[in-house]
Amino acid sequence: MTLALIHSRARLGLQAPAVTIEVHLSAGLPGFQLVGLAETTVREARDRVRSALLTCGFDFPDRKIIVNLAPADLPKEGGRFDLPIAIGILVASGQLPAAAVADTEFYGELALSGEIRPIVGEIPLALAAQQAGRALLLPMPNASIARQVPDVLVLGASHLLQVHSHLLAQQPLPAIPVLPHAATPSPLCLSDVKGQQHAKRALEIAACGSHNLLFYGPPGTGKSMLAQRLAGILPPLTFHEALESAAIYSIAALPAAADFRRRPFRQPHHTSSAPALAGGGTLPKPGEISLAHHGVLFLDELPEFQRHVLDALREPLETGLVHISRAGRQAEFPAQFQLVAALNPSPSGHHLDGRASKAEILRYLARISGPLTDRIDLQLEVPLLPAGGLSQSSSGETSETIAARVLAGREHQLQRQGKPNARLSSAELEQYCPLQSADSAFLEQAVSQLQLSSRSFHKLWKVARTIADLAGDPSIDRPHLLEALSYRAFDKLLRYLRD
Repeated sequence: MTLALIHSRARLGLQAPAVTIEVHLSAGLPGFQLVGLAETTVREARDRVRSALLTCGFDFPDRKIIVNLAPADLPKEGGRFDLPIAIGILVASGQLPAAAVADTEFYGELALSGEIRPIVGEIPLALAAQQAGRALLLPMPNASIARQVPDVLVLGASHLLQVHSHLLAQQPLPAIPVLPHAATPSPLCLSDVKGQQHAKRALEIAACGSHNLLFYGPPGTGKSMLAQRLAGILPPLTFHEALESAAIYSIAALPAAADFRRRPFRQPHHTSSAPALAGGGTLPKPGEISLAHHGVLFLDELPEFQRHVLDALREPLETGLVHISRAGRQAEFPAQFQLVAALNPSPSGHHLDGRASKAEILRYLARISGPLTDRIDLQLEVPLLPAGGLSQSSSGETSETIAARVLAGREHQLQRQGKPNARLSSAELEQYCPLQSADSAFLEQAVSQLQLSSRSFHKLWKVARTIADLAGDPSIDRPHLLEALSYRAFDKLLRYLRD
């Protein structure tokens, strides 16, 4: 047989488009030609494959070899096609039977010794192979991660000779090691934070309804400690959400989390660029907001970020998606994250310390655009502790206790509307969370007096619904609305500074 067809896939964001590797042997001057819009790393496979086959003792055909990566208009990059090209040459030259490779997809970068090295993006490959009904042969480190995808046969190999023996039914491939996924409690507990009961209550509401949250206050009041403990009280990821998160980490070539069901927590430094935050690059890769998908994105020292970097968050906060367009490459990544931000209300640390004028403070806070703060549901001050507060021993409820209430409230939301309150549209709010006419008029009047936007009206409505869910109340009442209005402290700070 002089023609072989091998199944594989390329990488295009979170998608894994199919690639058919056609290997043809023909008469003529010996040569090795690779076509099909292959980038440099793929074209270099010619030398890697030739050396690996010869090192392993296989016959390298002394003929004209043409390898076509179809479809021709799909860009291919990386070393993942080394193994399928080598298998294709073995099939085309009669050293392997064609039937043995018909229902399997192959991936792996080859060392000159024939060793199979890991690739990037095994979770999207496994999901695509599941849909196609094929088995998946991956480098062993990738195979152990891809096993998390259900209903797909995943095979793992460390050397080309192992693959050859397996395809000839001489010796099966070794068993794939199972990754440990023991559910371990977070080492960060809210009981470690002294005082700040109002902030802890806001954190509980944010976790229950998946609301965005802003803490402001002087340095050292516990803003970062509170934010870092949010992930510990969030409900665990569902299996589908965990797979989505694992797929993003997979294509970003980052190690999987030790706890498969724990929500991701990302804390980029304030010097991060817009592509680092939103994603980008010549070959589009996910940024921090996508790595925080179904988890928490914590931005400490918010005004220290460049304004155009922060404004890159505005669209993903609304849509839960980020679109990246480059010349010849487009990609879409999910970005349904929960934003938690912290800031000092003055460049000197405290807006009441007398070291900065109101104009200087406003100029400092103006680095955060109004449309961005308008998308943050809960905004509150974390004040200095009263005298004697620091010397008191840690007390208060543990994260485990609060997490149980959060989970109960979240279950109410999922039973009622199938999603957290923060993700409800205006029409869904009216359908699932109706307000009494008097309460609706009260809320509208409050929004008008506080000079808030129409978006803030709906944000307050959603927060009130979450407060009612935590209390187990079936309807939204006036006390729930009043508590929701108390979490607009940053808007009040800006009005105070402008007066």
